[in-house]
Amino acid sequence: MFNTLRQIASISGMNLRSIPQRLGPSSVIVVGIAGVVAVLVALLAMAQGFEKTLAGAGRADRAIVMRDGSNTELSSGVTVEQVNVISNAPGVRKANGRPLASPELYLVADVPKRATGLTANLPLRGVTAQAFDLRDDLTIVQGRRFEPGRRELIAGQAAASQFENLSVGSQLRFRDSEWRVVGIFASGGDANESEVWTDLAVVQATFKRQGAVSSVRVQLDHSDSLQKFKDALTADPRLTARAQRETDYYAEQSAGLATLITGFGYAVTFIMAIGAVFAALNTMYAAVSGRSVEIATLRALGFGSGPVVCSVLIEALCLALLGGVIGGGLAYLVFNGYTVSTLNSASFSQVSFNFIVSPALLGQGLLWACIIGFFGGLFPALRAARLPITVVLRGL
Repeated sequence: MFNTLRQIASISGMNLRSIPQRLGPSSVIVVGIAGVVAVLVALLAMAQGFEKTLAGAGRADRAIVMRDGSNTELSSGVTVEQVNVISNAPGVRKANGRPLASPELYLVADVPKRATGLTANLPLRGVTAQAFDLRDDLTIVQGRRFEPGRRELIAGQAAASQFENLSVGSQLRFRDSEWRVVGIFASGGDANESEVWTDLAVVQATFKRQGAVSSVRVQLDHSDSLQKFKDALTADPRLTARAQRETDYYAEQSAGLATLITGFGYAVTFIMAIGAVFAALNTMYAAVSGRSVEIATLRALGFGSGPVVCSVLIEALCLALLGGVIGGGLAYLVFNGYTVSTLNSASFSQVSFNFIVSPALLGQGLLWACIIGFFGGLFPALRAARLPITVVLRGL
């Protein structure tokens, strides 16, 4: 066993030291696999960033209530009378004698994007002071909060970076009225940062939605109170509402697009990987052919076929790992933290999010690189082990 390992180390060292002499062909493997890994990691980072942005907006001890049968706030409607019933249901936490419940109206407004100048659906949320009490992690980083009764907006950081006229002091025009941006807020990079907020009463009057909201968010006594809260809503004949944990709601919102991006990423990567495998096969076959005399000589000196196979595979894997490291490094440098916005098909509005190139994604990219390198080197390695010693040496 020790002798076999020593033979593997000797042949592998010799092969690796000769790579600079075959720099051109070897770089084909490195560049090909680097491209595969970079594309895979970038696309998965996009899906992961989108999921995290939506998931970060939800908490396990908060619930969202919408009209029964509605899957999104945009298609939901809850009356003022129902808001009062929901707010005072069992399981809702109270602060200073008042329930922690936030009635909210969710709409979209056409606003030009910075990158293209084309209009897109910017989420517009009408809220009351309770919305800030409920989301205690939201902070104003520029300017101030809007004043009730006035056409003033505060914009999330992500929305301000993606849409025009969302800096403090800028004005927007929609529904034949002027709106002034008075503040920028942050909320830990979650989906709220893709929205603009304004006073609920003002947006209800402007969009002629008096007497109704899209949803009610409530702070539960604790995360286990959801079932008690849901049972109370179900038992009340005045309601046709559906309550779910906020984290579950946002998971549903992100599932479709994240699955699409991930599936597309794997499909593209698989196609590119096939090309990379063939490039590795050609390169390694050429390397084995160019060193046929050398390999035959080693075999004649007593080196086994097993160490020869392992040495060729090790060379292919080393080149593949180098390509994987380069591809993963490029994906991290170019895409990690890169902000984009896309249409959330569930809510028909734009969501701004950052690419997240995590260590897990980089590890997945290296795994793909190793798989490509293994299959790209396997058959050339077997060919090297089967080279007829006498035939090769006779040709000298």
